[in-house]
Amino acid sequence: MRFYTEKHRYYCGIDLHTKTMYICIVDAEGAILFHENAPVNAEILLDIIEPYLPDIAICVECIFTWYWIADFCEERDIPFVLGHALYMKAIHGSKTKSDKIDSLKIAKLLHAGMLPMSYVYPSGLRSTRDLLRRRMHFTRKKAELLAHIQNTKHQYNLPGFGKSISYKANRKTVVSHFDDPSVQKMIQCDVSLIDHYHTLLKQVELYILKHAKAHRPQDLFLLQTIPGVGKILALVMLYEIHDINRFERVQHFTSYSRLIKPTKESAGKIKGGGGKKMGNAYLKWAFSEAVLLLIRESNDVKELHKSLKNRHGKARALAILSHKLGRAVFYMLKNKEAFNIKTFVNEKAKTKAKAKAFVNEKAKTKTAVPVELNV
Repeated sequence: MRFYTEKHRYYCGIDLHTKTMYICIVDAEGAILFHENAPVNAEILLDIIEPYLPDIAICVECIFTWYWIADFCEERDIPFVLGHALYMKAIHGSKTKSDKIDSLKIAKLLHAGMLPMSYVYPSGLRSTRDLLRRRMHFTRKKAELLAHIQNTKHQYNLPGFGKSISYKANRKTVVSHFDDPSVQKMIQCDVSLIDHYHTLLKQVELYILKHAKAHRPQDLFLLQTIPGVGKILALVMLYEIHDINRFERVQHFTSYSRLIKPTKESAGKIKGGGGKKMGNAYLKWAFSEAVLLLIRESNDVKELHKSLKNRHGKARALAILSHKLGRAVFYMLKNKEAFNIKTFVNEKAKTKAKAKAFVNEKAKTKTAVPVELNV
């Protein structure tokens, strides 16, 4: 969790909605200077904060309406802070809640240096990232329709289709596979929607490949060195990560990617887990997809997956490999190195060897310290 600790003369907390924004401005001593509701409008916001320029910081919660305020602050060189909504809820939760109270608490947290920060994604890349996310939504809808056809087949205890219906050419006889006219109509609707999604996804992917700005072309190339990872999946990873240098440690990156199992500890005892939804869901999906492709393309990883599955079960084995791949991607982008399958498979053995060598080196250099006893 990162907190905004920069000092300013004035602090502005905004409880932002689609049509209204409750604005609270406090000074360096915490005194309230302005606390009113206003319609969502850039000119009105500028009129309100103008007496407090140039030394003012503005903060809003990370909800879907924050883009315009971030651009508003960037154009005028005003420090902008994006608050992490889940962390903020845990910090300033109270019995009574209103827009007025929330705006005051945002301003007070900002003033106290206790406001948990979210990453402010660059404006020039947001639209392409959102288009990649929308493509993922369409892909899932198409998969739901394919699953519904398969479930309907099992529901009526019918034989298999013989070929994979995920391919358009194999869906021509799917409707006639069912006998009941109402079921046929239902399946026909599913097939029509699948065909439409198929055409739509092809158009979206073609547009992305043609217009996406490879803001880090070297990183895009490195991600495609992972067996099975194509340009679209590499672009998803690249746009969700944006800049690997914003993560100080590999643990921060794997946590952000939802590749670790969070635990809650107190007095030396594990009290359970939680916080699984804190992080980037799209990056989690990308690594899960990349691991399946990696297992399919590499015999070495396939053997490793088989060994892990025998010891931990299928789901846990995939989670372990996803975490390993997340660590590998972090160091690939940090060190500008291509994916190495041998290093990936033998990473644990190499880590143990390095740890053992370090312990042996410490033991050699350690000298005995004489102890004097006062009798």
